[in-house]
Amino acid sequence: MTTDTPARLLQLLSILQTPREWPGGELADRLGVSRRTVRRDIDRLRELGYPVEASKGSDGGYRLVAGKAMPPLVLDDEEAVAIAVGLRAGAGHALEGVDEASVRALAKLEQVLPARLRHRVSTLQAATTPLTSGDGASIAPETLTVMASTVAGQERLRFAYRAKDGTESRRLTEPYRLVSTGRRWYLVAYDLDRQDWRTFRVDRVRDPFATGSRFAPREMPTGSAAEYLRRSIQRRPDMDEYAYDVTFDAPAELVASRLPSWLSTSVAADPPAAGDGEDGGVRRCRLRGTTSDPVEWLAVRFAMLGYEFSVQEPQELVDCARELSGRLGRAARTGSPSDTKAAPADGNPPRAH
Repeated sequence: MTTDTPARLLQLLSILQTPREWPGGELADRLGVSRRTVRRDIDRLRELGYPVEASKGSDGGYRLVAGKAMPPLVLDDEEAVAIAVGLRAGAGHALEGVDEASVRALAKLEQVLPARLRHRVSTLQAATTPLTSGDGASIAPETLTVMASTVAGQERLRFAYRAKDGTESRRLTEPYRLVSTGRRWYLVAYDLDRQDWRTFRVDRVRDPFATGSRFAPREMPTGSAAEYLRRSIQRRPDMDEYAYDVTFDAPAELVASRLPSWLSTSVAADPPAAGDGEDGGVRRCRLRGTTSDPVEWLAVRFAMLGYEFSVQEPQELVDCARELSGRLGRAARTGSPSDTKAAPADGNPPRAH
């Protein structure tokens, strides 16, 4: 029997978070208390904001349902290890769909994990090798969690950084946001030594250290960290990634449904252009983001969507789309049956005029 009321409430909350209805008698047996005590404990949980529903009957049951806010979760050892291992595996490879929120969740979980469970998580991860897609560099989850903690706590961050040319440096920063491009993680931060905003590829960061020194967040010059990263990549063609800006003559929801998740999240509806008609006419959308994929792949991927599109940037993608268009046009003309019959005796296809 659990005589400590707070401990018993936590145990009761943990039981109720299993998605099923729990009879009052079964809860009383599990907790080693009377049904009357169970009813009082249920009332205490409700006063704390936990939405517990009760069903009528000879042995009425209780169920924790969705409320207006996310209540604190109570996890057993196995559940905590499973969640931590899953988050670590995803965060370390910057997989599609794993964003800053996932890293923050991992940082919170690892902060409160007992030492015995933290050791189990590390052992499991060291013993497994994930098969991942893409060319994103692997990142130690501890690096991401330290960074996420300093972003959330507005705490200055010090780390060693290796530039693309191999130059090593030490940086003291005010971290603003972690940004995932789908293939890589970047840190957008204010560099105190250089007195300016900077972007850092997280896979080039070593020994991140939270200094404990707090700071008041500065105003981001572009309004958002994602936009700052996009412009930074645009200004620096030497970076492995580049920014793209493409407009489609199709609704945003249709375009997004035909794109990979790491591309579809950047689709936004575009206001109708002049001459589109009073009823909205052609519905357009705009896709902007960054990628390290070859421009040839991106041009073919956009063409396969089946919608008219125009490329604003980069110029390399514009040139590639124009060359691809010409090549496909020539292939269509020279590949018809009539052209095949008219081919010269030497076997060379007729020239396209």
